[in-house]
Amino acid sequence: MSLESRKTAPVGVFDSGVGGLTVAREISRQLPDENIVYFGDTARVPYGSKSQKTIIRFSEQIIRFLKTKQVKAIVIACNTASALALDAVRDEFHIPIMGVVIPGARAAVEATRNNKVGVVGTDATVQSGMYTKIIHEMNPEITVIEKACPLFVPLVEEGFKEHVVTQEIIEYYLESMRNTDIDAMILGCTHYPLLRSKIRAYLGDRIQIVNPAYETAMDLKRLLQEQNMANDGTTEQHSRYEFYVSDAAEKFTRFANTVMPFDVPVTNVVNIEEY
Repeated sequence: MSLESRKTAPVGVFDSGVGGLTVAREISRQLPDENIVYFGDTARVPYGSKSQKTIIRFSEQIIRFLKTKQVKAIVIACNTASALALDAVRDEFHIPIMGVVIPGARAAVEATRNNKVGVVGTDATVQSGMYTKIIHEMNPEITVIEKACPLFVPLVEEGFKEHVVTQEIIEYYLESMRNTDIDAMILGCTHYPLLRSKIRAYLGDRIQIVNPAYETAMDLKRLLQEQNMANDGTTEQHSRYEFYVSDAAEKFTRFANTVMPFDVPVTNVVNIEEY
């Protein structure tokens, strides 16, 4: 790939479903010149209840698909896959691949004043202990409290964001977190930023909310600049965004239009098992 075509090549972003759109949204805000190919594995969502072996296999298939789109770098916009598959796929594919766990962990380490950090995520992310492990590598003094909140994902995916039941579930899951003395909390699932204002309102101003989607976009920006792959916007075209899913394209498109800051006209279905 020539230097020029490498700069204009898209960034691949993938998730188990719609949650990774929060990462795509941040990339579009912080790196407005970059083209994005997004894949949501809507046929096999959720990942949070699946085994590591299965999540690695799914991630490999998706990366093979994204490589057919000539992507220059890949963002695993899914905490579960970042926690369970990142090391395996990095060893396997010759392309820069980054996840959302390390950027989020680093931001929390920088944010905490009293060395007490909370993490909310899916069952798989919390059971992996990945956030605690990475935070301790950065600062062994920090106490990490992790809490699985499995119902947050279906509530977001089914459009229940504004429903009273969501408020009740937030209180149910986070009451114990609110009663600790953490002063920073990581939204350890890419769906959770869509509940951020409600979570923040419940937890209060004492606890700083860390959004790994934003931190990941900033890390991607640094990576592309360091590797001389950043799209400097010198070509005349506007940024292009392509959306692919493994099932339920119309539902995905409707949801994407509530998340992305621009119109998502069409989503294409891919038979991901072929990759």
